[in-house]
Amino acid sequence: MIPVTTFSGKKVALFGLGGSGLATAKALVAGGALVTAWDDNPDSVAKATAEGITTADLRGLDWPSLSAFVLSPGVPLTHPKPHWTVDLARAAGVEVIGDVELFVRERRAHAPDCPLIAITGTNGKSTTTALIAHILKSSGRDTQLGGNIGTAILTLDPPKAERYYVVECSSYQIDLAPTLNPSAGILLNLTPDHLDRHGTMQHYADIKERLVAGSKTAVIGVDDSFCTMIADRVERAGVKVERISKRNPVADGLYAEGSRVVGAHSGKISDVADLAGIDTLKGAHNAQNAAAAIAACLAVGVSIEEIRAGLKSFPGLKHRMQPVGRRGQAVFVNDSKATNAEAAAPALSSYERIYWIAGGLAKDGGITSLAPLFGRIVKAYLIGEAAPQFAATLGDGVKFEISGTLAQAVAHAAVDAAQDGEASAVMLSPACASFDQFKNFEVRGDAFVAAVAGLDGVTMLVEVG
Repeated sequence: MIPVTTFSGKKVALFGLGGSGLATAKALVAGGALVTAWDDNPDSVAKATAEGITTADLRGLDWPSLSAFVLSPGVPLTHPKPHWTVDLARAAGVEVIGDVELFVRERRAHAPDCPLIAITGTNGKSTTTALIAHILKSSGRDTQLGGNIGTAILTLDPPKAERYYVVECSSYQIDLAPTLNPSAGILLNLTPDHLDRHGTMQHYADIKERLVAGSKTAVIGVDDSFCTMIADRVERAGVKVERISKRNPVADGLYAEGSRVVGAHSGKISDVADLAGIDTLKGAHNAQNAAAAIAACLAVGVSIEEIRAGLKSFPGLKHRMQPVGRRGQAVFVNDSKATNAEAAAPALSSYERIYWIAGGLAKDGGITSLAPLFGRIVKAYLIGEAAPQFAATLGDGVKFEISGTLAQAVAHAAVDAAQDGEASAVMLSPACASFDQFKNFEVRGDAFVAAVAGLDGVTMLVEVG
């Protein structure tokens, strides 16, 4: 835990007592703050009370006496309308902040020079975050991984010299962290997302820009117009900018050229890394993730040799284009996180011959948008409620069967792949939610791994269970 000492002896209100909110309340109390917390969920309030947190309906507080109001990132700050607690805080002139802001204040107070890499973007955040943490850990550095990737930031070890922090940041967290100042800040890309919480695409982009604007080195993907303009603005403001691209050469930064990551600096071109043969970093989207990770790691003093070694040993992120087993020339790939067609496209783009397991609870639009990738599919194995709909979309253009269950789909796909005679992928990339057959995509992915492990002659690449 990181005790929040910067509010020692001060009154702080907190709303939102889910996992990260409760961790934040505990960290504030451990640092000496006088905390009053609340949540709309009575069970969350009861749990916090049982763990020694003072709880009370915040409507009855003396708001002008507060030094800060800490809001859970899951609670609306601006759109569709501010939460009632935000209105009370603003009326009293009390700053509204989140757990990432508390962390950066502790870092400045106790170890301002300890490296902090913060990562944001619409797509690729988690893989890039995990890859950076892996490179740092495999090089022997004291590495703390947290934030939006699933570990509450204030549950990490306290800041100290030579301790490296790798933090994934959602737009909600950035919006509550006005003084976020990473050693290296990464903005991967921007496409419309969470507009119900941010109102407009421009507001969403403005929030994301804050992370790189406060960075010592800003690593920015320039494959979309919003990020291109952000890179130019941040650079004009005096921030060192490393541009990255998965599509085109850049004049000063890193870009993908096939499987190679190429560096361009001061008019000189050099090969930085080669991703060929690294199954966990297949595809153009992963070339962008790798380029961002390389640029950020170089910015905090990691050698290129250490980075290359980390890239080669990266195990991948669970349920995201994760190679889980091999048999003959077939690799089994768990991409259960692909819960819609857009999310499935990167995996389908990364292999030439695919035995595709798809289906579940269909999202709007189904798999129509994936039609340009159907030529890569040797055969599809359709499961769940979406099977008839997907079968109609595939039509006569792609060979398919209605497998019904995931276990049956794996068994049939494995037999067909074994008879292929060419390198292929048996891939779960469902383009669907899981809720018709599984509790969540994680349970679905674990079921896929278990089914693969049950096949004869498979060499597993991950632990089962």
